[in-house]
Amino acid sequence: MPALTVGFDLDMTLVDSRPGIAATYRALTARTGVPVDADAAVSRLGPPLRSEIARWFPPEQVEPAVSIFRELYPAYAITPTVPLPGAREAIELVRARGGRVLVVTSKLGRLARLHLDHLGLAVDEVAGDLFAEGKATALREHGATHYVGDHVADMVAAETAGVPGIGVATGPCSADELRTAGAEVVLDDLTGFPGALDRMIQLALEQ
Repeated sequence: MPALTVGFDLDMTLVDSRPGIAATYRALTARTGVPVDADAAVSRLGPPLRSEIARWFPPEQVEPAVSIFRELYPAYAITPTVPLPGAREAIELVRARGGRVLVVTSKLGRLARLHLDHLGLAVDEVAGDLFAEGKATALREHGATHYVGDHVADMVAAETAGVPGIGVATGPCSADELRTAGAEVVLDDLTGFPGALDRMIQLALEQ
């Protein structure tokens, strides 16, 4: 059995970043004059930032708006973000089992690092600006044995990488949607992760 290496998505898997991201969208509206429904935007976290920005800005303004959002992000999004239930314990469990922890996210890696550092969530690697099948590249590169996420695209990433996907129903996708997308296990939140991981490891050892 390969060495345990668990990949986690960030937004709505490890952290609840909705308040901070909503504040950043409101600051973007104030800066650009383009109205963005911040509450609607944070109800859809998961896909790349550009796809949400494109809902509100004309095509020629999308890239400038993305740049402004990322410029504003450190000042508005980091402090309000909190760990989701069980997140800290999930990371500690992987380490206690002698494993490594990855964060693979659609957010830019440097912005993801700001969240992790602020919350004291110690991980071994961060791979950013990746989505769906694109995340599989980082999962394979770092030898991931499992991938945990809240979005159907995270289950696509796990399947593409050839590792079990563990879904958490803490984001925009329901438990049924995560199962349909290929999740091997679906949890209400990360408080159920220790038991699920131990069962999966035991099953792998018995095969």
